[in-house]
Amino acid sequence: MKLILFLITSIFLNCYSSFATASEINFDKYLSAFDYKERDEMKISAKELVELLKKKQVQLVDIRFKEEYALWKIEPSINIPINELPTSLNKLDKNKLIVTACPHIDRASLARHYLTLKGYKSKYLQDGLIKLMETEMRGDNALKLYQEMKK
Repeated sequence: MKLILFLITSIFLNCYSSFATASEINFDKYLSAFDYKERDEMKISAKELVELLKKKQVQLVDIRFKEEYALWKIEPSINIPINELPTSLNKLDKNKLIVTACPHIDRASLARHYLTLKGYKSKYLQDGLIKLMETEMRGDNALKLYQEMKK
């Protein structure tokens, strides 16, 4: 019986892996190709993010847990908690750059790697949400961004 289960599982895994989309890559290949260019391109600054938000060229994904998001959110973001990301890919716009964000960068970086391996064009907010709020989304900056996004 164990042998039969093993064979069925092996067949399923082999079939499943052959159905992966062409745009998906595995982590081994990603790491093997990782270089300084990729290290630079995986990040986006708060200033760059704001410019892309104004142009509606980016989807900001706040990957904090629901409770964190409920207490403090940024209007142009959608909330997809990191532990729900694998089952929520249908909420992402494949035609836009996906920027993952959290207060610092730990979860955002992890989410960005996951999305990249799934074939999405993605970056993580290198400044974190806290820095974004301190610099680009306060006072007059917030007013200007809000007005630009409402156009």
